Amino acid sequence: MTAPSFAEALRVWTKIGVLSFGGPAGQIALMHREVVETRGWLTERQYLDALSFCMLLPGPEAMQLATYAGWRLHGVMGGLAAGLLFILPGAAVIMALAGLYAAFGDVPLVESLFLGVKAAIIVIVLEALTKVARRALKGAAHWAIAALAFAGIFFLALPFPLIVMVAGLYGFLFSAASTDHAPIIRQPVSQTVTTAAIWLGIWLIPLLALAAYGGMLADIGWFFSRLAVVTFGGAYAVLAYMSQAAVVEFGWLAPGEMMDGLGLAETTPGPLILVTQFVGFLAAEKAGGFWFGVAGAGVALWATFAPCFLWIFAGAPYVEWIGTQPRLKGALAAITAAVVGVILNLSLWFALHVSFADVAQTQIGSLTLWQPVLDSFDWRAAVLTLVAAALLLRFGLLAVLGTSAALGVLISSL
Repeated sequence: MTAPSFAEALRVWTKIGVLSFGGPAGQIALMHREVVETRGWLTERQYLDALSFCMLLPGPEAMQLATYAGWRLHGVMGGLAAGLLFILPGAAVIMALAGLYAAFGDVPLVESLFLGVKAAIIVIVLEALTKVARRALKGAAHWAIAALAFAGIFFLALPFPLIVMVAGLYGFLFSAASTDHAPIIRQPVSQTVTTAAIWLGIWLIPLLALAAYGGMLADIGWFFSRLAVVTFGGAYAVLAYMSQAAVVEFGWLAPGEMMDGLGLAETTPGPLILVTQFVGFLAAEKAGGFWFGVAGAGVALWATFAPCFLWIFAGAPYVEWIGTQPRLKGALAAITAAVVGVILNLSLWFALHVSFADVAQTQIGSLTLWQPVLDSFDWRAAVLTLVAAALLLRFGLLAVLGTSAALGVLISSL
């Protein structure tokens, strides 16, 4: 099929960005219908190769897949258009909701609404855990990796980047080498180096400028830049690392605020990792007011998504070659297995902080233990979690979140 005009492609990227609810699975399916089935802009093989490539990368795979499709059709400008339009509608909604949350989050009605949302989030994260586990745990080695990852992050508080690095290295070293003939790469290495250097500068120069002044915005920029290079396995996996740092290490947010941000991100279009924008806004808003919060949200967005364009524009010419490399696929499989353990940690962490008003952190040697104060048990959260689990068996994500929020108000008023 003849490539579409830039204006036609722009309309489609806008449509995908506005309708991209439901997490990466739904977003990837929507893009497949629009780009492959309906319009034939990419073949099935090209789409699947690109999807496999994006799953090897850190960052939101659906956004990066859109960027690749745009690049394939119209070069760098097409990639920028597709990637930005995938992000911006959801980012605008999150910005508005974060501002309202900062202004009215301590109103009893709002607290009751979010009680139901938090209960639903526990169930949604557990559902994500079962989906990832079914896809990722194919043998005894992967089960062992998942168990070790859980123990490492839950009991030893090991940093998520270290867990990702060790799992990926194991998968790479213990996968069979390729015996197939790889496709010929037609792009000069010098061109790839130039592209990478340009986008590395675009990503880091603004952050270096912030670092020269120091302060919270610099801290936000560098924290989310570190996060951007280890976001393998989707947003749920990296939330454990983000929560550990933003709540425990920096003290930017309370555990409940982190879950409220995830609830907002779940109900808006765009990648779930837009929750980083909420965290950046709330952290900065507490320190310097609304407009400082807007600046914090902008820095968080930049640090989260600028690297995605670097990965795609530097790596896109190698997509077919990467698809023939089993060692890279082995590394991804091991990382995904580790992500199962990390999401289990996140599920327990969320469940403890929703079900109990007070949760103490105890250090015994090198072990970290989370101990709920039994007298602070919130029966409302337990009931709402069970109801949300039942609802999720029959209804979609947005319906469950809306119903849980309404039930939170009702049960709090009784």
